[in-house]
Amino acid sequence: MAEKEGHQTNYMGVFWWLLILTVLEVSVVYLPLGRLVVGVLLVGMALSKVTLVALYFMHLRFEKLTLGLIALTPLVLCVFLTLMLLPDAS
Repeated sequence: MAEKEGHQTNYMGVFWWLLILTVLEVSVVYLPLGRLVVGVLLVGMALSKVTLVALYFMHLRFEKLTLGLIALTPLVLCVFLTLMLLPDAS
């Protein structure tokens, strides 16, 4: 299947990056770090993987800015609501 407008996507390159990030996520759990540091690292790597999947496999990289903002809005709302509920958790 040809990409529109001559865009070529290197799916194998994206696959290898996702594999490397997955191996790093598994190895971070076994490092002698604090729980907060491990949590921040895992969330950061998970967001990187989500971004790769959304950009390349959902073809958002070659879409207009409006569609990207529509896809990003639920993430922003989720982070906002989580941070708003955080004080009640303690």
